[in-house]
Amino acid sequence: MKRTYRKTVKIALVLVYLVIIAGAVVRMTGSGMGCPDWPKCFGYYIPPTELAELQFKPNHNYKKGIVIIVDEELQVSQSQFTSGASLDLNNWEPYTAHDYATFNPLHTWVEYINRLLGALSGIPILIFTILSIWLWKDRKRFLLLSLFTVIGMAFQAWLGKTVVDSNLAPYKITIHMVMALVIVAVLLYLIYLAKTHFKKQTFDKLFRNVLIVATLLTLIQIVLGTQVRQFIDEQVKSIGYVKSLWMENPQLDFYIHRSLSIAVLFINLWLFQRNKKLNLGYNKFKLVLICIGLEILTGIIMYYFDFPFTSQPLHLVIATILIGIQFYIILESSRRGAIKLGTD
Repeated sequence: MKRTYRKTVKIALVLVYLVIIAGAVVRMTGSGMGCPDWPKCFGYYIPPTELAELQFKPNHNYKKGIVIIVDEELQVSQSQFTSGASLDLNNWEPYTAHDYATFNPLHTWVEYINRLLGALSGIPILIFTILSIWLWKDRKRFLLLSLFTVIGMAFQAWLGKTVVDSNLAPYKITIHMVMALVIVAVLLYLIYLAKTHFKKQTFDKLFRNVLIVATLLTLIQIVLGTQVRQFIDEQVKSIGYVKSLWMENPQLDFYIHRSLSIAVLFINLWLFQRNKKLNLGYNKFKLVLICIGLEILTGIIMYYFDFPFTSQPLHLVIATILIGIQFYIILESSRRGAIKLGTD
């Protein structure tokens, strides 16, 4: 049962990372408002593909909650009815959550796929939560953390709604991103708890404490990165897609973000060297350095080569993978019963 539980949590973790990737693509393509309502998309479970589907149709049967665009405003049907020959606004009410009323089929379907992946990721989470009931006597934390994950996913879905309703308010996007990382951390902890075999690794307090600092720095970098991304979004709105001008006068966040990347590199190089020198056994640390190298590379490409396609989502996704690996090594380094440095 424990192995099945662990495999199901791993599937959930992969799907959550796919949601993060999809979210990064949504941000890259500017598709965050592709579906202006939530949880449906223009009132449909399967969104429209053409603007004509969002225009008023005479003698048409409309269901409650269907959205149409009238004079660059969203109108929502108040109940199910059949329309007459002309538009009667008594059957409709304005959508008041925001004033965004643009239809772009690419943006709509990119955002819709993001939502579908979010819903799909909830399935294995529900499954391993049910499985955790049978593991209650073995590990009570399984059920408690599984329930926390279910609540966290529900909260994350609600955050997604508030992001849309706020027309992509920057601080809400940041909270949405951080909450995704919290869910990743809980899933990694469950995967760790459900392990049946442990590799021989050595406990080193200094290594563990510095690793915690390094992981917190990565989290700060991710938050700062979302702020830099918001600045770029504002540049796009003001000067258009002239990429060479986006970072002509960057804000302070960018310089802090760039300077901290140097600190992140050297701290993790020190951790890698200590792990190797003392033979601590944390083999995943090689992946940490690979991720940091890719982060630096994609950062350089974005700045000096005018943000090539996919460079921004890659930069974000690699950062989320990096902090996941760091967090898992923290769990390994604090394992009960680990061999203490300098003892047999």
